[in-house]
Amino acid sequence: MKSVINNRFWLLLLLVFSLIAPRLISVPYFLHLMILALIWVVIAQGQNLIQGFTGYVSIASAGFMGVGAYASTLLCLRLGVSVWAAMACAPVITALIAVFVGYPSLRVKGHYFAIVTLAYNLVIFIILNNFSSLTGGEGGLTNVPRPESFGLAGLRISFEGRESYYYLVLFAAMFATLTCALILRSRIGQVLLAIRQNETLAQAVGIETWHYKLFAFVLSAAFAGLAGALYAHFIGFLNPEPFGVDQSLNAILAVILGGSGTLSGPVIGAFLVVALPEYLRVADNLRLVVYGALLIVTTIYMPRGVVPMLVAGLSRIMALFKRNP
Repeated sequence: MKSVINNRFWLLLLLVFSLIAPRLISVPYFLHLMILALIWVVIAQGQNLIQGFTGYVSIASAGFMGVGAYASTLLCLRLGVSVWAAMACAPVITALIAVFVGYPSLRVKGHYFAIVTLAYNLVIFIILNNFSSLTGGEGGLTNVPRPESFGLAGLRISFEGRESYYYLVLFAAMFATLTCALILRSRIGQVLLAIRQNETLAQAVGIETWHYKLFAFVLSAAFAGLAGALYAHFIGFLNPEPFGVDQSLNAILAVILGGSGTLSGPVIGAFLVVALPEYLRVADNLRLVVYGALLIVTTIYMPRGVVPMLVAGLSRIMALFKRNP
């Protein structure tokens, strides 16, 4: 009972901080990074669904993110669809593509599945680069619009500024996290965990594991598509560079660093993936070397991620306070 109360306390504290964060951050660039980190939370939660819950490592998150970004942008620029409608369509379009490619891909397991999804990411990246008449190629697409303003309780809410867009991506990150939490508590979540532990045994007791794996893969892609749409309409410029394989590896690292198979792990991992490269810019040419070394050390000595270590540290601190009131 006490652990439940403590979890709710920390959750409430995090929620309050998230709501007042734009008021506390005085540097616009830091708020920019916060928005990018929250977009990465959406990607990481989707990646965690297939990687952490199901045990299948997909290297296609950035590719699906690119599909969502370009789908939303092209609907707005070429067809004149409203931004809100385009952003709603982006994860649906991405999910449909994921169903098409996931059907044959999930017939294989382990490293073979990872290689197949890697190939999908490469194909998507090549198409975005070379289909210039539609995507703009390496030159990209400019003047990607922000979501239209709307009225609420007598107020006009505009998304031209960073602060209002922050709350939009915060809502998306909370939606993705809550969705994963509900799935984890449901029968579907229990089956996904069973697949991760022993898929052969799950099949032996009569579970059609293929359907559940496809569900996790498609929902993971839909989250990536939503994140891509949020990214495109925030940055205002779109080219294929952010959707390469290296960004898919960052999604995997966000889950590993934060804590694979946990709900809070992808949140912390997403912020680390965004913050660490920025912090290590002071190392200039050695930045990538230092970044890689930190990732290797973290993976070796904290294989369960940062979250279990933080929970253990907080528990010890709480225990010390109880002993010494």
